[in-house]
Amino acid sequence: MNQHIMAALVGGAGSGMTTLVEAVLHRAGAIPRAGTIAAGTTVGDYQPEEVARSTTLTTGLTFLEWDVDDGRHYALTLADTSGHPDFIGGVDAALSAADLAVVVVSAVAGVTAGTRAAWAAADAAGVPRIVMVTCADRPQASFRRVLGELREAFGPHLWPIELPIGAEEQFHAVADVLTGRALVQGVAGKHSTEPLPADVAAESQALRDELTEEIVSHYDALLEAYLEGDEPSVDELQARLAEQVVTSDAVPVIVASGVTETGVDRFIDVVCQLVPALASRDARVFTNDGTAIKVARDPDGEPLVHVFDVVADPFLSQISMFRVLSGTVRTGDRLRNASTGAEERLGNLFRLRGAQRLPCDALRAGDVGGVAKLVGTPAQSLLWTRATGRAVPPALPTRPGVYTVALEPVSQSDVEKLSTALARALAEDHTLRVEYTGGHTIVHALGDTQVDVLVERLARIFGVNVTVSPAPVAYRETITRPAHAEGRLKKQSGGHGQFAVVQVNVSPLPPGGGFEFVDSVVGGAVPRQYIPAVEKGVRDALERGGPQGHPVVDVRVELVDGKSHSVDSSDMAFRTAGSMAAHEALASAGTVLLEPVSAVTVTVPMDYQGAVMTDLAGRRGRLQDTQMTDAGETVVIAEVPDVELRRYVLDLRSLTHGFGRLTITPDHYERAPQPAKA
Repeated sequence: MNQHIMAALVGGAGSGMTTLVEAVLHRAGAIPRAGTIAAGTTVGDYQPEEVARSTTLTTGLTFLEWDVDDGRHYALTLADTSGHPDFIGGVDAALSAADLAVVVVSAVAGVTAGTRAAWAAADAAGVPRIVMVTCADRPQASFRRVLGELREAFGPHLWPIELPIGAEEQFHAVADVLTGRALVQGVAGKHSTEPLPADVAAESQALRDELTEEIVSHYDALLEAYLEGDEPSVDELQARLAEQVVTSDAVPVIVASGVTETGVDRFIDVVCQLVPALASRDARVFTNDGTAIKVARDPDGEPLVHVFDVVADPFLSQISMFRVLSGTVRTGDRLRNASTGAEERLGNLFRLRGAQRLPCDALRAGDVGGVAKLVGTPAQSLLWTRATGRAVPPALPTRPGVYTVALEPVSQSDVEKLSTALARALAEDHTLRVEYTGGHTIVHALGDTQVDVLVERLARIFGVNVTVSPAPVAYRETITRPAHAEGRLKKQSGGHGQFAVVQVNVSPLPPGGGFEFVDSVVGGAVPRQYIPAVEKGVRDALERGGPQGHPVVDVRVELVDGKSHSVDSSDMAFRTAGSMAAHEALASAGTVLLEPVSAVTVTVPMDYQGAVMTDLAGRRGRLQDTQMTDAGETVVIAEVPDVELRRYVLDLRSLTHGFGRLTITPDHYERAPQPAKA
């Protein structure tokens, strides 16, 4: 079997990625007929959460084999990723292992926010790209309009190497620009080749001339021969174009319909044409000190495996998806996790085709596969045979959560299992973050759909039922004036009693001052050994909360006097008295409520700037700055109270049709508005 290539299909929701994968599998003979999203019968979308929503949520790997016309045999793995913005983490994971990103764009919808997000993710991963324009058979489909949008959004180096023959429902063939032939889709088997119709031939020839000039301009010898009238052959042009795809100097644009399967054979052929150039790319890993190491794709080299994603399985615990970067691995091999140090034994190896597992005894450099029960290997780990050393794959983009909720276990059994289940869920999605604070389980996510799916998977896979509520706002309290108070503990119940008296002064600190404890006791009124206990008691009181029930900050507490007993005093007695004194002092001084305020950065196309700024003002946001990016977008920077941001990411997507990008960073506390008097 020749080199194995992994291509990640990325794009916006509804662009036709899953339907395209079904068509590819059908044309390759891997399935007897293509499934449909509406019927829930597609190979890639097999998770119940995906079937119920009729959309891809998790990355589905699909292995297939393909023979080209010259007799060469290829192995391909297609990664069907989610177009939903909540699941961009899965796109990052797939791209970290992929040779090629196929940016899928609907010929009807054109360049959407999802298209731009997918392009940016491929850019961040440094993965070569081609563009597939799908849905060319639908009403209002326009390949040429979409091509214009693509070039405007991503640059003039996007080159159509195909043209549709027939518009909308009449789309029945594609024009191969380089060969000048029509590829007509038959009822069964591969396409047939025919002369181009007259209405397409002139446009195709003009594009071929432009593309040829662009390709040869990168090669001195080719350019010189071309200027002397020596036209490069089709094979030469395809080979040089493949080289420019790998360096991202060129992005081919092709067209197809996943429903009628017109152009699908040609799509697979195009990917196969890129194989020699793509397979020559070295992988990169990093040592403990950050040094980058190139890894050649050598089946006889030292074994090195990249576990790029994991998915929980109700029967196999979890399935690890991996790419063999170097060497050959076999069932039963023992490897060490180069990132965590865990020792792992590879169980039965398999290739993946959706939910189907295709057994194999060995996987070689370039191959993509799966294995179950690697309990010490989270996603984005490396496995190797070395007994020592540490190495990691390139880091994935950081995508901080902007949608926060609290999870409440339904029963005591759920309480006991929740933390373990969440740890396994987090292993699947690096964009989720869990925080345990104030007796609450707080989840930071990218959006509400991600949370909904998390809750459903917790119940289905891990048997943990939870309810979702808005995350509590982390209010604080502080004082605005000084106060004095005494804490007195005196108990006698036989034997040693408990005795301690503490007097404190409290006074406000500047915002952000935190907590300050000052020992001003003179004359030994409070023995030195009990001073730390008093401070602990004061801290206990501040953390438990002031009169309004929230932790107290920006307070200076001064211990000024007290009393002790030679027999009945103890650390615990003075800790209790210190807590009592602080509690009384806060009640005497009275507190004001402080609310958390975050720094919010919104990046949007200029057309949405006014709407975003108006919306932020309605959330009590204070504009700090506006900037322009090189891409012509506007960056709006503001400070906004956290209580106004609970659903902001969802509202921003609606307001900007999905084009708005958001970061939220905790910044400071300030006095909350006083409630209106009745």
